[in-house]
Amino acid sequence: MASSKELLAQIEEVKKTSKERKFKESVELAINMKEIDLSDPKNRINEEILLPKGRGRDLKVAVIGTEEMRGKAKNAADFLYGPEDISKFVEDKRAFKKLAGQIDYFIAESTLMANIGKSLGQVLGPRGKIPKPLPPGQEPTPIIGNLKRTVRARSKDRKTFHVPVGTKDMNSADIAENITAVVKRIIGKLEKGYGNIDSIFLKTTMGKAIKLNLEELE
Repeated sequence: MASSKELLAQIEEVKKTSKERKFKESVELAINMKEIDLSDPKNRINEEILLPKGRGRDLKVAVIGTEEMRGKAKNAADFLYGPEDISKFVEDKRAFKKLAGQIDYFIAESTLMANIGKSLGQVLGPRGKIPKPLPPGQEPTPIIGNLKRTVRARSKDRKTFHVPVGTKDMNSADIAENITAVVKRIIGKLEKGYGNIDSIFLKTTMGKAIKLNLEELE
């Protein structure tokens, strides 16, 4: 990974050159791949990566489960739904699409997964939001906590994809640690490792992008 001094300087430059906005800007990596056939789904990146220093913002997690599971999750989850809500979502797909856009991750009791897949898979699948299955009786709180610190890296069929690594107001050292975790995970999934990386840029949501030194990232 890049020397901490160099990477910290680049993070500080990204922050400094980004104008003040009326919203909390994310800090993200733009990863450009090469020499890889993304028409083959097995070559695509589709990873959920736990950021050691968190996202820097509050992510929304929904739980679909029995009354028992909802009771266990009530102090950790942002949305709670029962089995009866699945049919309601099917009846109004437009409303459910809007809801799915507001929720970052879904968790569902494993006994409900077949019904959810059949009824709501067309909405959740393309958005990468198929629920995480939990066995009946399992404590959902730790998983919810981890999901709130998780980012999704998805290349689909494009050689350029973006991964958030924090927010502009986060400590630069924390952002650097998150960057390390993301790059290490992505490289580990590529057949040629860094050989499949053309370039990596660091930027805020609406700010100027800075190219990272690949030789220093290895």
